[in-house]
Amino acid sequence: MINHINEQALQANFNKFKSGLKYKLFLFYKLPLAWLAGLKVEEIDKQKCQISVPYKWLSQNPFKSIYFAAQAMAAELSTGLIAFSGVQSANAKVSMLVVKMEAEYYKKANTKVVFTCADAQQIFNSINAAIDSKEGQTITAISNGINKAGEKVSTFRITWSFKVKSE
Repeated sequence: MINHINEQALQANFNKFKSGLKYKLFLFYKLPLAWLAGLKVEEIDKQKCQISVPYKWLSQNPFKSIYFAAQAMAAELSTGLIAFSGVQSANAKVSMLVVKMEAEYYKKANTKVVFTCADAQQIFNSINAAIDSKEGQTITAISNGINKAGEKVSTFRITWSFKVKSE
């Protein structure tokens, strides 16, 4: 990683999201729909983030699969927790915003689906570039949803914007 993200603070953020109670409180207060849908952190580190969405009554659609919006929420969170952790651990105040989202669906999502974003380093590089240049930066992170059988059910491309807040 580059110099603007504090490694210890970053790890502390990751640990918060790995802690069941702290993560659930974070969701309850900051992302209540994700809390209701039952999104869970399966793994988060400096390389990737994995978020699962269960197939249950609160996440289903009328066609007996996971509603596209529930999938989008899990995919966005798999990219967003990395970005949020990087921004919170940076030595400057940086804003973050989703500016675009694209999705492709391949199979019916009728079991638990795990969304994986392995673009952590690119996200951190974009945050650092925003701090270095004092100009907005964007990155498109990819999150793939895999069902219990190991099949890809969907792919999301989430474009994040990072900008240093003016003092």
